[in-house]
Amino acid sequence: MTSLHEATRRTEEQLRHLGSKKWSTPPGVIGSTVAEMDFGIADEVGEALIARVRNGSVGYLPATEQLVMRQACADWHRDVYGWDVPVEMVRPLPDVLRGLEVAIEHFSRPGSDVVLLTPAHVPFLSVPGQLGRSVREVPMLRDSLGEWRLDLDGIDAALAGGGGLVVFCNPHNPIGKVYLLEEMAALAEVVERHGARVFSDEIHAPLVFGGHRHVPYASVSSTAAGHTITATSASKGWNLSGLKCAQLILSNESDAERWRDVAFLSEHGAGLLGAVATTAAYNRGRPWLAEVLDYLDGNRTLLSGLLAEHLPGVEYVPPHGTYLAWLDCAALGLGERPADFFLEHARVAVNDGATCGAAGQGYVRLNLATPRPILAASVERMGQALATRR
Repeated sequence: MTSLHEATRRTEEQLRHLGSKKWSTPPGVIGSTVAEMDFGIADEVGEALIARVRNGSVGYLPATEQLVMRQACADWHRDVYGWDVPVEMVRPLPDVLRGLEVAIEHFSRPGSDVVLLTPAHVPFLSVPGQLGRSVREVPMLRDSLGEWRLDLDGIDAALAGGGGLVVFCNPHNPIGKVYLLEEMAALAEVVERHGARVFSDEIHAPLVFGGHRHVPYASVSSTAAGHTITATSASKGWNLSGLKCAQLILSNESDAERWRDVAFLSEHGAGLLGAVATTAAYNRGRPWLAEVLDYLDGNRTLLSGLLAEHLPGVEYVPPHGTYLAWLDCAALGLGERPADFFLEHARVAVNDGATCGAAGQGYVRLNLATPRPILAASVERMGQALATRR
């Protein structure tokens, strides 16, 4: 297996040869769209997977392995976040998007709208419509320092106008915000006033930088626990997205009772190898995660300097968490879809902010989880393309 040090020295050609979706780009195009890391996986995770494959037992997820995984998730939440979750309240899912589907179909008022805090993870804008629900976008606000904050009045109005489920993402993809307890307590009051629900996506929770702390939304108060469905996973923190294993955390007895009626189809699809990898990550993957966070911290700082040198018109607030950089390109004069310009003229594939909701227009999302020479090359190419245009 490859150490983190070795992984951070990989070239574009080597990464493309490995065959990740992130690098399924045309030759010569740097891939920076898909939320995957270019750093491989922890040795502890790899060893657990190899042992299971050599054992030859890779069928459906058995109850014993499922329980071990659920316990590892509960232990992680208790030890790292101070949230004591009973193991019976942790349930397997194939992925967090399935958790959103479940929250809409089984834990929100029938026919009610989905309230989305934008900019948002791209699939969150389309999944509700596929389930017959309308989306009400509530753009995030920015203060004088460029930091993001909730528009509580906007959320209140959206819920009063027919919203029944707020999709809350913490750490927030794509803006990288890690919410304070006080902010979440204020949100819980608004939601409870309308008898609404919250789907809390906490998939990036392990990826929080120094000076910030992840607090699970449902742990904020008994009020929050009473209206929340939480979805999380080791997939982002330990680079395991393809193994299809996430966790739904229930935080009240009413939801637990409802879950018993919908558990089979909702849990179906969670993979055995994903559970094995998840258990190894939560139980033994902390040293690797610490190394990754240290490297990512260096990358988010490096990006500030790169932008100042090559793209001085771009506004950037280093993320509190995630490995995603949210870049305001409005001052560059590239039109409504700056990502198209960078793909065509810089040969760098980034996410266009408009796909994250109307509030994202003029922005792009750049993946920081890549070797530093590639991060530098991405920004340099983008700057050169802009200079040539001028």
